[in-house]
Amino acid sequence: MKIAFHGAARAVTGSKHLITLNNNKQILLDCGMFQGMGEVTDKLNGYFGFAPSEVTYMVLSHAHIDHCGLLPKLVKNGFKGSIYATPPTMDLVRILLMDSAKIQIQDAEFMNRHKKEQDEVEEPLYTEDDVIKTLSQFKAVNYNVDYQIDDQISLHFTDAGHIVGSAAVHLAITEEGKTTKVTFSGDVGRYGDLLLKSPQRFEQADYILMESTYGDSLHKDLDPIEDMLLEIIHNTCEVKKGKVIIPAFSVGRTQELLYALNGLELKNKLPNVPFYVDSPLSIQATEILKNHPEVYNNGVKEVLKVDHDIFGFKGLQFIESVIESKSLNDDPRPCVIISASGMAEGGRIRHHIKNNIGSSKNTILMVGYADPNSLGGRLMAGKKSVRIFRDDYDVIAEVKSIRSMSAHGDYEDLLHFLSCQEPEKVKQLFLVHGEYEVQQKFAMRLKDVGFKYVAIPEYHQEYEI
Repeated sequence: MKIAFHGAARAVTGSKHLITLNNNKQILLDCGMFQGMGEVTDKLNGYFGFAPSEVTYMVLSHAHIDHCGLLPKLVKNGFKGSIYATPPTMDLVRILLMDSAKIQIQDAEFMNRHKKEQDEVEEPLYTEDDVIKTLSQFKAVNYNVDYQIDDQISLHFTDAGHIVGSAAVHLAITEEGKTTKVTFSGDVGRYGDLLLKSPQRFEQADYILMESTYGDSLHKDLDPIEDMLLEIIHNTCEVKKGKVIIPAFSVGRTQELLYALNGLELKNKLPNVPFYVDSPLSIQATEILKNHPEVYNNGVKEVLKVDHDIFGFKGLQFIESVIESKSLNDDPRPCVIISASGMAEGGRIRHHIKNNIGSSKNTILMVGYADPNSLGGRLMAGKKSVRIFRDDYDVIAEVKSIRSMSAHGDYEDLLHFLSCQEPEKVKQLFLVHGEYEVQQKFAMRLKDVGFKYVAIPEYHQEYEI
C-alpha cells in the first residue's frame, strides 16, 4: 500500500491525499483547491499529480473549498466513482461548489477580456454542469457508522468539531488477510467551541494523517470573544464614528460571529448600529446550520431554550443583491459589515476593504487564519501598503485580529485529539495542512509525547505503508 500527498503538503490549502492499494485500487482523501498562494495558485489548481480516471473512491472530510473545491474538476477529468461524506457536508458542498463554479466562470471571463489577442482563451476550472454531475456521485454516510465500501475497505466518520458536518476519516483496509487502519484527521476543531461539539475520540490507528495549521500556537481563552467584539465595535462605531469591516468565511466563522453578537444582545450590551452580512453564500450556510441542530454543543442548546434564533439580533440585515452591497459603500454612517472571503482573497469583501482602508476611523477585523500571501495575511502582517484590484492602497484603517476565533484547534487541541491513541502503536504519523516551520515545531511536541515516527511530506511525495 502507498500513500501520496498531492496537496496541503508543507502548505495549508489544496488538501489531496491518495492511497493506492496493492491491487491498484485508489482512495482519494479530499480534493481541495489551493487558495491564497499568490501567482502559483492557478498553476497548482491546474495539476493533480495523478490521473482522476484511475481513482476508485473519494472520501471528503468536510465542505471547505480548500478540501472540496476541485471535486468538479476531478469529475470533469474522468473520475466516475462514489464520493462519501456526512449529510451536512453534502448540504454545504451543494451551495459552495455552485458558488465556486460561478467564480471560476467570472474569473475566466475577466482574464479573457484583459488578454492580448494572441493569447490562448482562458477556460474555467469547471462549470455549474460539472458541479451538478459531481453532486450526483455523492453518497451520505452518518457519523459513528461502520460503512462497508467494498470487501476490502470500511469507512467510519467521527465528528471533528471544525464546521457543521466535518469529520475525521477512519479507513480499515484489508490486503492479503491483514487489516491496516488509516486515520485522516481532516481539520480538527476546538475543544469548547462556541457552537459545535468537541472532536470525538477514535479507535487506535496504524497510520495517521494529522492537520497542523496551528501546531505552534495557543489560542486565547474563548470566553472573551464577546468582550473583544464589543470593545472593537464600540471604539470604531460609537467613538470614532467609523465602520468595522470583517472578512469571514461563509461557513463557520460568519455563524460564530452572529452567535457571539446575539450573545451581546441577550446581555443587553449590543451597540445600536446596523450589522450587515453581505454574502448570499453566508446566508445559505446559516440556514443549513439551523437545519442541523444535532451538531450544536450543550451550551448552544441551553441558549436555544430562551432564544429560538441564535443567529439573529436587532440591527442585523442580510444583503443579497450587488446593488445593495454597493450602496453600503455610499453610506457614511457607522456600521459593521461581515463579508466573505475570510482571507479577503475574493468576493465582495475586497470592495469593502478597498473603500474603507483609507480612513483611520475604520477598522478591518481579521477573525481567523489567513495565508501570509493573501490580502488578509498581508494586512495581519502589518503591511503599510497592499494591492487590491491591481492598485496599491495605503493601510490607514486600523487592523485588528481575534485569533481565538479560529475553527482550527491549537497545539493543545491537536494533542488532545490524539490523546486517545497509544503512540507506540502508530507506525507513522504524517503532518499535513500546515506551514513547514510550524510543522517542524509540532513534530517535536509529538515526539515529546511518544510518537516516534513523524514525517512531514513534501508536495507529491509518496510513501510505502
